[in-house]
Amino acid sequence: MMLQLNSAAFSNYETIPKRYTCHGENISPPLSWSDMPPGTESLTLIVADPDVPNPAAPQRTWTHWVLYNIPPQAHGLPQGAGKKDLPKETQQGLNDWKETGYGGPCPPVGRHRYFFRLYALDTVLKNLEKPTKKQLEAAMQGHILGWTELVGTYQSP
Repeated sequence: MMLQLNSAAFSNYETIPKRYTCHGENISPPLSWSDMPPGTESLTLIVADPDVPNPAAPQRTWTHWVLYNIPPQAHGLPQGAGKKDLPKETQQGLNDWKETGYGGPCPPVGRHRYFFRLYALDTVLKNLEKPTKKQLEAAMQGHILGWTELVGTYQSP
C-alpha cells in the first residue's frame, strides 16, 4: 500500500467548499491518512497554491499551512484544526501571511489549485523554529520515506 490522504469535505481535484475558504469560515478541512511506510517517525503536511496570482500566468507558490512532527499514530486532523486540536508534538511553521495556522483559499482571479501534501519521514525534525515551507523542505531532504497529495480547487465568487 502507498500513503493515502483524503478529506471528507472534497475529493481529489474537486472544489473545496466555501466554508474552508476566506469567503466562509476559513477553517481547515478534515483530513485523514493511512498506509504509512514502515519506519515512519513523523509526518509533515504542507498546503500550497502554485497558481498565484493568476492560473493563466502563475508567478509564485503561496503557502497556506505548514505542519511538521505530526506523530505517526495520528490518522488525521479534525475540521477546523487549530493549535489545541493538533496531535501532541505537532509543530507549526509559517505560512505566507507570516503566521502559524491554516489560511484558506482566497484567490484574486481564476480557479486555483491547492495541494495538500503529506510526507512520511524517517525522523523527527529538531531545532526548527517556525520554519517556512522552504526551510522545512530543506530539513526534510534525505528523510522522506514517501509522500502523497490531495488537490482541491477553488475560485472566488
